Amino acid sequence: MEKKIREVTIELYQGDITELEVDAIVNAANNHLWMGAGVAGAIKRKGGKIIEDEAVAQGPIPIGEAVLTTAGKLPAKYVIHAAGMGRDLRTDARKVRESTRNSLLRAEEKKLSSIAFPAIGTGVGGLSY
Repeated sequence: MEKKIREVTIELYQGDITELEVDAIVNAANNHLWMGAGVAGAIKRKGGKIIEDEAVAQGPIPIGEAVLTTAGKLPAKYVIHAAGMGRDLRTDARKVRESTRNSLLRAEEKKLSSIAFPAIGTGVGGLSY
């Protein structure tokens, strides 16, 4: 059986992820899906509390998993919450890899074609980049 490989384009962008007009932005989340500081805080401030409410209603989730919510007032259609850390707010390469993989799976399930990722785990997670 031949596996179909999809062509992808990767672009690097430095700026405010909440301003991007893409199918989904990724939130570097904890596994309880609370949106406090960093990228999560910016998403909640600009998109509205509805994003956090929808996320928390799906949690807690295992570290490394990801869930999808609407994007509230953001120009993106969805927010994918990548649980790259737990309540201790620490992460490692394995957790980031798994949460990234599961974010891509959520995007594929919705047939999304443009996804913006932050540098997951490099803020409060303490992962060096």
